[in-house]
Amino acid sequence: MKIGIVGSGMVGSTAAYAMLMGGIGREIVLVDINEKRSKAEAQDLSHAVPFAHPLTLRTGGYSDLKGSRMIIISAGVSQKPGESRLDLLKRNADVFKKVIPRILQEAPQAILVVATNPLDIMTHLTARYASDFGVPPTRVLGTGTMLDTARFRSLLGLNLGIDPQHIHAYVVGEHGDSEVLIWSQVRIGAISFNDFCITENICHDEGFRQEIDSKVRNAAYTIIEGKGATYYGIGSALSKIADVVLSDQRSILTVSTPASEVAGVLDVSVSLPRLVGGDGILTTFNLPMSEAEKNALRKSAQIVRNAIEELSEV
Repeated sequence: MKIGIVGSGMVGSTAAYAMLMGGIGREIVLVDINEKRSKAEAQDLSHAVPFAHPLTLRTGGYSDLKGSRMIIISAGVSQKPGESRLDLLKRNADVFKKVIPRILQEAPQAILVVATNPLDIMTHLTARYASDFGVPPTRVLGTGTMLDTARFRSLLGLNLGIDPQHIHAYVVGEHGDSEVLIWSQVRIGAISFNDFCITENICHDEGFRQEIDSKVRNAAYTIIEGKGATYYGIGSALSKIADVVLSDQRSILTVSTPASEVAGVLDVSVSLPRLVGGDGILTTFNLPMSEAEKNALRKSAQIVRNAIEELSEV
């Protein structure tokens, strides 16, 4: 199966590498406005094929996306010094307004996966532009809080001495500062977080939770301060989505997609646990939450909704 990647910067090329090493897909096509960069990335990546899995990895134009089962969109512009958030949003919206039609003219049946920040707003705009081509919102999703959820589980595993794959914990809402860690539903296997910690005599007071929360919420800032960008985690998340879609795995992922209502906020895109398969978003699950968590999710969704409205007024 063919996978297209529009935008072959660090995120796009790392996603291609993760898929190559995981043997996901049969053909990967890199498309970028900077053809020299995309050609170099494709050439470098193709040299890893003999050490990994037999697939074709090449560069091309939008016409080469024809027949793609899934297309990752990691194109966009970076924030300029002194540039406001709204100005950055507007510039990225202008990019997507041109990119989305060109993608769908060639691959009208593809699942669109957004990786460009600010993630939730760009996902919402992608669905809006794609609707002009008859694409339902269920075929548009953003990586959302997949990475934040992975960070939450990883940190819990480290502190509890448990393989993170046996920890069920979710981060919902905006992929950003207002994201919400759902502590009330953390499970270690089938055991509640509180019961597990009591049994294992592990301190799990408010200080413990605040430390984990801070590390999850500020992980990107810490990484960017140290090396300038984050790409391994998000590249792996994109690879996972590709595997789920191409194999129709029906996995529960905390991805972002347009919803008619979230916690009382209308017409917004934020992350919730969602069943994802070959047709995209299949079902959205509303987690049981404490009142404090519900209020935090409402505030988070409203922040995204306000940004969407602000952008629409420009």
